[in-house]
Amino acid sequence: MAPKVSEEYKKERKRELIEAAKKVFIEKGFVRTSMQDIMDKAGISRGAFYSYFDNIDHVFIEVLKYDDQKDIQYFVSSDEGPIWPQLKKWVEEQQFYIEAIEQTLLYAKAEFFLSSNYANNKDNFPYISERYKRTTEAIEEVLNKGMLKGEFRPQQSTRSIARYLLSFINGLMLDTFQLGHEQTKVKDQLSVLLFSLEKLINPKSAL
Repeated sequence: MAPKVSEEYKKERKRELIEAAKKVFIEKGFVRTSMQDIMDKAGISRGAFYSYFDNIDHVFIEVLKYDDQKDIQYFVSSDEGPIWPQLKKWVEEQQFYIEAIEQTLLYAKAEFFLSSNYANNKDNFPYISERYKRTTEAIEEVLNKGMLKGEFRPQQSTRSIARYLLSFINGLMLDTFQLGHEQTKVKDQLSVLLFSLEKLINPKSAL
């Protein structure tokens, strides 16, 4: 009889498989990645791997969830000190991430969103719309927290500002992937974003 495996072990093993899959997707993109590629990277048998994932789409969605959760954590502001410097720091840190865009999942994401399976069956992938909603709400929550503390005096709705921030970052990422950071001048564009964001949020510290 096979030994029992704890839920904690299975959770940790799944995380390791997701991290292995992420590395393969970054290296090969979505279209050229196979289940076998990921199994080889993770050093796991087919039977064991399929006990965690149904197909390549399932693997990619789990990788997105894992990656998105780490992004959302960036918007969990500290209860100590003003929020604006924390938000400003996050925006400034995006420079390093965007300039290293070829080492991210962006290419694989683009291929996945253009794949016929996703394009023709969007209802089968509810997480894609959910991830946008979750990230927007995480940013909005930070902005609302600033309002409640009397630190922010937003000139537009916090939801609209959250969507603006997310769309700006996503657009800059895509442009940089296509054109290169030397052409998109990431640092300069993020400076413009911070300038406009400060005007929209109207933080007390900037008055």
